[in-house]
Amino acid sequence: MADTVKWGVVGCGGIARRRTIPEGIARARNGRLVAVWDVSEAATREVAAQFGARASANLDALLREDIDAVYIASPASAHREQAVACARAGKHTLCEKPLGMTVAEVEEMIGEFRRAGRLLGTALMMRFHAQHQAALQIIREGRLGKPVLGRAQLSCWYPPMAGAWRQDPATGGGGSLIDMGGHCIDLLEMFFGAVRRVSCFTNRSVQSYASEDSAVATLFFENGAIGVVDAFFCIPDEASQNRLELYGSLGSILATGTIGQGDRGTMIACLKSGAGGYDAQQARASAESTPIAPEPMNMYRAEIEEFGAAIIEGREPSNDATQGLRSQKILAACYESARSGRAIEVG
Repeated sequence: MADTVKWGVVGCGGIARRRTIPEGIARARNGRLVAVWDVSEAATREVAAQFGARASANLDALLREDIDAVYIASPASAHREQAVACARAGKHTLCEKPLGMTVAEVEEMIGEFRRAGRLLGTALMMRFHAQHQAALQIIREGRLGKPVLGRAQLSCWYPPMAGAWRQDPATGGGGSLIDMGGHCIDLLEMFFGAVRRVSCFTNRSVQSYASEDSAVATLFFENGAIGVVDAFFCIPDEASQNRLELYGSLGSILATGTIGQGDRGTMIACLKSGAGGYDAQQARASAESTPIAPEPMNMYRAEIEEFGAAIIEGREPSNDATQGLRSQKILAACYESARSGRAIEVG
């Protein structure tokens, strides 16, 4: 096919309008925005005018456009139906996480795309952060040693708002855990491999809406590492540092501000060439740390370009649907753990 992917967008609010269209599709070297649609006619018209696209009257009209791929950024409860329609119309699709409301929905979506011979991808853009990729390379080279502990934190202040779909489990699938904790869990799986078992607590600590505003999940990885994810909708933005901490038998990688929507943050590595002997006094002399500061990479552009390249080259993208399915399975286990008070094996 041609070296430019023609994109349609479903859902013209939130992350699509703020980030993925202007930073991703509009700037992609291998992409071009053609048409947009939202259930809000006003939003459709505004975004179409803002980015020089055609405004579609409905989803069917969008899918009749001369487009190769669709980016879905609608509420989670609409993902399955819209993605299935895209598959049956022969359109490759990159869908925001969570891919569906349940594991069964995601498996159905994957099946539809396989039968259609089209690609389904998961928009987990934080995998593309340049510092996260640099940390991953250090881990793959064995310089962190045996993975021991990972912590990922993402919190914000998210007060009650009329019509906010993330604040209702019926439209968002949950609250802070599925919305922000999902990114954190996915990152730790990228670094440490598959999660085997989870234990989780959720709560409505401050906010008055139906979804949880507080979540802490403990993850047990197949390689024996342990992870902790904390995600809150009730901590002021300025008070949350969005920390990433990765520890191994040879040192640590510590970051602040790399988890989130921006492409910058601070990250340092404190690594040893060998474990050394036992220090009975635990003096803990200040260890030398090395900044990890690669050239920043816009995550939204990177995820759009990777998915577009996979379409052009006829291959599976690195941001494929298997990541979304893994995320859905782990999140389902976390919610089951929170309900039952037990540790839950990930299916």
